[in-house]
Amino acid sequence: MSDVLVFRGVRAIDPASALDAEVDVVVERGRILRIGPGVGGDAAASERARVVQRPGAWLLPGLVDLHAHLREPGAEGKEDIASGLRAAAAGGFVDVCAMPNTRPVNDSRVVTETLVAKARDLATVRLHPIGAITMGQRGEQLTEMADMRAAGAVAVSDDGRCVTNSQVMRRALEYAATFDLPVIQHAEDHALTEGAQMHEGAISTKLGLRGWPRIAEDIIVARDVLLAEYVGARYHVAHVSTEGAVRILREAKARGIAVTAEVTPHHLLLTHESLLGYDTACKVNPPLREARDVETLRRALADGTIDCVATDHAPHGVLDKNVELAEAAPGMIGLELCLPLLLGLVREGSLPLSRLIDALTAAPARIVGLEPPRLREGASADLILVDPTLSWTIDPTRLRTKSRNTPFAGRTVQGRVAMTVCGGRIVHEEGIEDLHHAPRSAHRTL
Repeated sequence: MSDVLVFRGVRAIDPASALDAEVDVVVERGRILRIGPGVGGDAAASERARVVQRPGAWLLPGLVDLHAHLREPGAEGKEDIASGLRAAAAGGFVDVCAMPNTRPVNDSRVVTETLVAKARDLATVRLHPIGAITMGQRGEQLTEMADMRAAGAVAVSDDGRCVTNSQVMRRALEYAATFDLPVIQHAEDHALTEGAQMHEGAISTKLGLRGWPRIAEDIIVARDVLLAEYVGARYHVAHVSTEGAVRILREAKARGIAVTAEVTPHHLLLTHESLLGYDTACKVNPPLREARDVETLRRALADGTIDCVATDHAPHGVLDKNVELAEAAPGMIGLELCLPLLLGLVREGSLPLSRLIDALTAAPARIVGLEPPRLREGASADLILVDPTLSWTIDPTRLRTKSRNTPFAGRTVQGRVAMTVCGGRIVHEEGIEDLHHAPRSAHRTL
């Protein structure tokens, strides 16, 4: 690989650095050496340089995902760390936070250390484990958060299972606060959702399916906000889906409570009407809601009430989805589709581009205490090159993930990640399947 990477005449956009300009960017020895008009001229002349010149391309900070399921250990047929991180790189993510609902559950230091070591050996993008709140995600006995924190965990969550016991949740918030760990809650009152297959509303009635009421999410968010305020802890709501939860979060933030929240691309783009044909690809947890929820979520993301976007990348095999809706596993893949799908909201005027970039970079990094990817001189070279005009049709068989479960198959989107650089290393380049073995010239124009 070349010692120097030179991007010529790109539109560099980084809201955190108040940067939006056509510049050259020079990367050397894993860091951004220079940014500015014409500064890449001398560097590009070097035999050690690789020149990247793509008219109209954007250069953005690398993306950060707070919520992904990589299935290792225990379900490597659906995804493993290697395939998941390849998918992340292809989607522009340089930091991926992995949820703990594996087999065994990541509820101990040894599992956390194993995940970190495997990802480090792959030398692709960075993996940050999220440890479980309770042992086995059973909602009873707290995990040894200190040990997991020391091993590399950046947060704790029982994602997939809500901590419904108020005493356990209080103690979890108090314990996590000792180590400045955010507690990420899957907000669902399971007593209200038992047997539910989709959002409770007109469509569930029409399909004859038991529905999941909004209030099952709202009740938990309201309770947890009060607990977080009472004990002075950091609280984060995973995959917000209801207008009621947004209302509670907005009030909590106005009162200065340390609460944050994320929203997924599918909850910003799809409604419960997507299940009219019993499409199991659209079965997710929490379920797709109504148009009024979608509109509320979009406004809340735009105004910062919802802090960030997270993919909730949930790979499943064919046999997990090609069954009756009641038997189908919830979830859809998202790492490679997040950015191109959400650029559609930017084009239609629902979301400013600068806000989308912040919600995928600096905002999620701050929540879990990571160094945010930045476009500034001296910063680590964690960046992505995006072709914003390239139209392509989503073909799940051509994605890097092992799984194919997406309702967006066949949809034409505009915008694609052409290159991902993590710590100065090119970890993804469109058109090159395996960067570790593909031959490369020392000086090449993209």
